[in-house]
Amino acid sequence: MGIYVNPGNIPFRDSRFSSTYIDKSMLISKVNAVYRTERKFICVSRPRRFGKSMAANMLTAYYSCGCDSAELFAGLKIAKETSFSTHLNQRYVIRIDVQRFIESESELDSFISNIEKNVVSELLKAFSECEGFDSDSRLKTALDQIFIQSGKGFIFIIDEWDCVFRIARNRKEMQKEYLDFMRGLFKGADYAELVYMTGILPIKKYGEHSAINIFDEYSMISPKNLGEYFGFTEEEVRAACKRQGMDYAEVERWYDGYRVGKLHIYNPKSVADALTWGEIQSYWTGTETYEALKVYIDLNFDGLKEAILTMLGNGRCVVDPSTFQNDMTVFRTKDDVLTLLIHLGYLTYDKETSEVFIPNREIEQEFMRAVKVGGWDGVIQSLDRSRELLERTWALDGNAVAEGMSAIHSETSSILKYNHESSLTSALLMAYYSAKLYYVNPIMELSSGKGFADVVYLPRRNVNRPALVVELKWDQKADGAIRQIKEKKYASWIEGYTGDILLVGINYDKEEKVHECVIEKYVKAD
Repeated sequence: MGIYVNPGNIPFRDSRFSSTYIDKSMLISKVNAVYRTERKFICVSRPRRFGKSMAANMLTAYYSCGCDSAELFAGLKIAKETSFSTHLNQRYVIRIDVQRFIESESELDSFISNIEKNVVSELLKAFSECEGFDSDSRLKTALDQIFIQSGKGFIFIIDEWDCVFRIARNRKEMQKEYLDFMRGLFKGADYAELVYMTGILPIKKYGEHSAINIFDEYSMISPKNLGEYFGFTEEEVRAACKRQGMDYAEVERWYDGYRVGKLHIYNPKSVADALTWGEIQSYWTGTETYEALKVYIDLNFDGLKEAILTMLGNGRCVVDPSTFQNDMTVFRTKDDVLTLLIHLGYLTYDKETSEVFIPNREIEQEFMRAVKVGGWDGVIQSLDRSRELLERTWALDGNAVAEGMSAIHSETSSILKYNHESSLTSALLMAYYSAKLYYVNPIMELSSGKGFADVVYLPRRNVNRPALVVELKWDQKADGAIRQIKEKKYASWIEGYTGDILLVGINYDKEEKVHECVIEKYVKAD
């Protein structure tokens, strides 16, 4: 048993017997299915503290012939699979945590040679009968010689593979040297039976192409069939809350919301900590300061701050993630910044609608901290007045709502420039920021069969508040917005809601820079 070659199972043992352990062992069956196939190169990217290292430790404990892990997997789901015994502690494993070799920037110039030196040193001991390489040999040379002479191949498990791109953000030559090293190690390598890499970022692109194109990538944008193995599912969290006597509804509100394909998952770090300490609060965001988020949302890309405000109001923004170069320095558009925030875990992505949004209460608080210290003029004042504006809406006080919208316009003019009609939607969502206490996420452009209502707010279950159907106009009339709601029967699609329904028409006069609002109570058909 070595540190890098055929390591032991202690890291997995530590997590396996913790009180908050959730069985993710069926990941092994997915990985077994590609062993020694053309799909044997796997790169999983997830935000920090989303179970990447735990999964890598589990795979190491399972495959490594340097330990006996039968006891650790007893009772887990994978133990019932036919492929389980085939590979259990039967394979030669090389396990590398890249971050272990780059504890500071001063190690960047030597970390590749240090990785090779340490692994080759252990290979010399494990395969002393093999010739053709020594302590000064390149790692690829040693592996080639071992495979040629003994026929032994290896499973590579590499954690934090992308930390180079996070630490050496502006050192392009260093990044290229590292990618060349990885490409040379694996491309066309007969000794590679399986390569499993994890990191926060997907593999770096140059132009439109991946720098290491042999890997299948499983990311927050495209999780493929591995979505459920990183993060906790609703069923898993419900069961854990029941065991620990936690309020599931609060855990859901704080930590749920991440979309991975068709699944939605919970932040595992936060759920585990909440279950351990019996207290709901921000745990995941506490591992990194809000300044890290602030750096990105303060970037001067047209529409970026407006998008953030829309999402703070529980709205969504369409995003194109295809131009993102999978690093932390090359940004050409606001979409590139928003895509990075998806990979970092600050936003989540709905693949079906190509929309991005803030996943939960915990992350929303982090955005609020970043906005407060970021000098976003007028935003905090506007959010503070949101509660009063909502109450004036319930009271059918259109004049007060119009005044509130105008005040928000004035307070946030440096961000919401009102140079196009979509800015009015962003202002509305910010104005109704407090609505999230009483309403589910706003429905944007709800289809009525005859058109689309701009914004619809439906009350949460067991909340006695009226539903809101909002129509926005630009240089027209507020009563015309009400007339359109009625003519196109927008409200008829939510008549199943047993409470009151309010129709809200808002117009913005571009010349006068004022808002007009009309609010009416909807009369349901008999």
